[in-house]
Amino acid sequence: MAEKTCVVVGVGPGIGAACCRLYCERGYKVAMIARSPDYLNELAATLPGTSLSLIADVTDEEAVTVTFGKIAKEFGRVDTLIYNAARGSFGSFLEMRPKDLSKNFEVNTMGLLYCARAVAPGMIEREAGSILVTGNTAATRGGAKFAGFAPSKSAARSLTQSMARELGPKHVHAAYLVIDGAVDGPFARNLRKDKPDEFFIKPDDIAQTIWHLDQQPENCWTSEIDLRPFGENW
Repeated sequence: MAEKTCVVVGVGPGIGAACCRLYCERGYKVAMIARSPDYLNELAATLPGTSLSLIADVTDEEAVTVTFGKIAKEFGRVDTLIYNAARGSFGSFLEMRPKDLSKNFEVNTMGLLYCARAVAPGMIEREAGSILVTGNTAATRGGAKFAGFAPSKSAARSLTQSMARELGPKHVHAAYLVIDGAVDGPFARNLRKDKPDEFFIKPDDIAQTIWHLDQQPENCWTSEIDLRPFGENW
């Protein structure tokens, strides 16, 4: 069996890195896409398999096309796309900068569109593949201080639903993860210094769920799943 390829878009020290490690461990070639090379180089040195580090601005359609062309040249077909790129800004709709909402849409929604369009035709032709999108609770409801963020996450969720309905009959799996919890890492830990370990959701456990979605048989696909620590209010 030919070695499979996973592309992880939005690789940082949390969910992105956890997915890269897991897929490398499972024998996949992993293409990692981020906005800057610093962390990618550090991560690549620790991975137990074949990886390719790529710098790209996912809000630039042409840049996305070029980047996925490089992946095709190096690794061939893409079997799994994990879209983990995200941009957030918070505040009242009366106080926020409208440009922030626009920029959030560019990363959270348009970037997903560009990346999905880069891999979907090949998956449709082969009648196989997965497009898995990480999101959060803001995709399901607009909080009072989330006006600059929630609309873009909701749009990404709707886009994934549309893709799932179109791609499913063509044997391509698309699914959205609603991550309802603080993802363990330096950023979340600094914001919630008063919280115990069990308050945080572990990136490695999120990656395991992504893997599970990817490996589901097509007669039993999940199109959306929500994840939260046991103590999370919801």
